[in-house]
Amino acid sequence: MIDGDTDILSVVRSQFHAAPPSRLGVAVSGGGDSVALLHILSRCLDTSAVDIRAVTVDHGLRPEAADEAAQVAALAGRLGLSHTTLRWQGWDGQGNLQAAAREARYALICDWARQNGIALVALGHTADDQAETVLMRLGRSAGVDGLAGIPARRTMHGVSLLRPVLGLTRQELRDYLGRNGVTWCEDPSNDDSRYDRVQARSILAALAPLGVTTEGLAAIAGYMGEAREALDWYSFLTARDIALVNSGDVILDLRRFRTLPQDIARRLLQRAVMWVGQADYPPRRAAMAQAIDGLRHGRGATLGGCRILVVDGSIWICREYAVVRDMVVAPGQPWDGRWTLIGPVMQDGLTIAPLGRNGLAQVPDWRSSGRPHGALMASPAVWCGDTLVAAPLAGMANGWRAELQESAEAFFAALLSN
Repeated sequence: MIDGDTDILSVVRSQFHAAPPSRLGVAVSGGGDSVALLHILSRCLDTSAVDIRAVTVDHGLRPEAADEAAQVAALAGRLGLSHTTLRWQGWDGQGNLQAAAREARYALICDWARQNGIALVALGHTADDQAETVLMRLGRSAGVDGLAGIPARRTMHGVSLLRPVLGLTRQELRDYLGRNGVTWCEDPSNDDSRYDRVQARSILAALAPLGVTTEGLAAIAGYMGEAREALDWYSFLTARDIALVNSGDVILDLRRFRTLPQDIARRLLQRAVMWVGQADYPPRRAAMAQAIDGLRHGRGATLGGCRILVVDGSIWICREYAVVRDMVVAPGQPWDGRWTLIGPVMQDGLTIAPLGRNGLAQVPDWRSSGRPHGALMASPAVWCGDTLVAAPLAGMANGWRAELQESAEAFFAALLSN
């Protein structure tokens, strides 16, 4: 149990290792956890050396939200920090509201961070959030990754996210706020039993007499996190041995892939699909298992916006044509979030679009590229109307080159990231 402000400040400051960033974003909803985080950061970091900027997302779903954002702005002002309110207007009334709001919140915050040159954003998740997450994932029969819970660090939309109070309980933060005379807002949805997390909170309280506590479940998440790191490291070493990156596609040795333990095969294929498909979240576990079983029997699959092909003793993971079929940009602009095509003459009327069947028909010697038909279909090409100008990955360069925005090393590094 943390006792007193000094201990809390020390715990939070330690999450930044030797040197905090010169500019730090802090996501503050107005609730107790994030308000405490902002106040603590203003005390444990040197604000003359670290430019701390608070950001609040107003989802527009509750009339009180605007006032809560204003209260956060007032607190930031008293602490001598800047504050920005971002507004979400994307809810169409369809699907899971909480999931949609969460996705929108992360996207808005990360966009704001990139636009302001902020590489690191702090979030206010606590040990209670961690315990509730582990409990919910137990109910879904989660494996090591799921039971590792909420990562202390992760990268999303090109921005690093840090959770400095993940080792502190909700009560410890509220005690801190009480000692420092800081008020916060309570979101009524936190007491709405229709939500899974609220139900988990109630169940966790009921399990306490059996020794199932917030601290215990958070500790389990820590142990599972250590196990995940070990598995990720083994997956990384395996990838170095059996994988290579060829112009943005990932190729695995089929024979050696078949001999891998199931969890290592899953991690390797999952990361390949996420990297090629530029996805923040992995495909569902059942779909992954089905794809791996198919590969062990020599069958390909479609997964996570990717084609997984079995070609000449290799597994070739490439982009799925159906996903990029309608992507059209001007030369020099990023295509599919991965490629930039640069050529000798930027004449009017040129576009970058997938090669497709029409393009392949205009490259009679495409087989000499050594790339499978399915991979070339989804590769970027230069067009003038319906006439193919260049297809660098198919061997028809005509002075053009296709530059991948990430190096091959980024794929291997992804195996070690949470």
